[in-house]
Amino acid sequence: MALRIVIGDVTIGIHGQDFSYIFSVGSGGMESLYKDGKEWLYRSPRPAFWRAVTDNDRGCGFAFRSAVWSAADRFVRCSRVEARMDGQEIAIPLAPANNKYTGKETCDRFEIIYTYETPTVPVTEVTVTYTVETDGRIHVQADYCGKQGLPELPVFGMRFLMPTAAERYTYEGLSGETYPDRMAGGIPGVYEVQGLPVTPYMVPQDCGMHMQTKWVEIVRKTSLDNTDRGERSSRLKITAEEGKHFAFSCLPYTAQELENAMHHEELPPARRTVVSILGAVRGVGGINSWGADVEDAYHISGEQDITYGFWIE
Repeated sequence: MALRIVIGDVTIGIHGQDFSYIFSVGSGGMESLYKDGKEWLYRSPRPAFWRAVTDNDRGCGFAFRSAVWSAADRFVRCSRVEARMDGQEIAIPLAPANNKYTGKETCDRFEIIYTYETPTVPVTEVTVTYTVETDGRIHVQADYCGKQGLPELPVFGMRFLMPTAAERYTYEGLSGETYPDRMAGGIPGVYEVQGLPVTPYMVPQDCGMHMQTKWVEIVRKTSLDNTDRGERSSRLKITAEEGKHFAFSCLPYTAQELENAMHHEELPPARRTVVSILGAVRGVGGINSWGADVEDAYHISGEQDITYGFWIE
């Protein structure tokens, strides 16, 4: 069944069987992802550059050297939008050219490309391409453009903020919490995690990373819809491209919320689900307690391009 396309003044709606999506030109991102009976977005997804500072990040001075990525994580801005239906370009800005559309347009493939620029010196760009297929699957491609002179990155990927806290998630990958330099003990398999656990380090910091993941499925019962009694669990699955994998974390807090707390009792109530789907993750170090830098193989250069993709199903 073909996709039905509704083109408004600042948004483009995509409708199909049991799904509907809204992509915004005004907010510079995907604004709504309605699937399996629930809305899955609380804010538009954005490129992720930062993680909550770890003990070793502080100890080796990495947080200071790469602090610009904290600002980029919060203040990256959309500078350009391109959209196509079956390869035919849609004029941006949408209005007043959208007056020619009837609301009954259809296509077999819809593609929208957001270009973001970072508040760094030098400025660099990230392009995020969403491609919607007729069965409702969305392919997400994220491309980071490396620039000479930019510091190393903590992470690179996409971050999704969901409206309510998930009841559990299941994934296929390595057991437990793993990082690029902490994978030797991870056992491949399928694992279910109840709730959204935060590792009880003395000082809240980045945690809950899962490397070499083939897919993750998030399960929610609650929503912000007052007519939804939460009687049925809904699922959203994110899958790596064929033959590839990604890293992910699924937490109740953003990096900024974790960093604002010196102790766990200072963390706010868990209200949302923060899912980070990452194509690159820096190691955590810990070679001589928390002072030596991460080994060279586990750094992420800000001067080199990074490309990865995944499917939302």
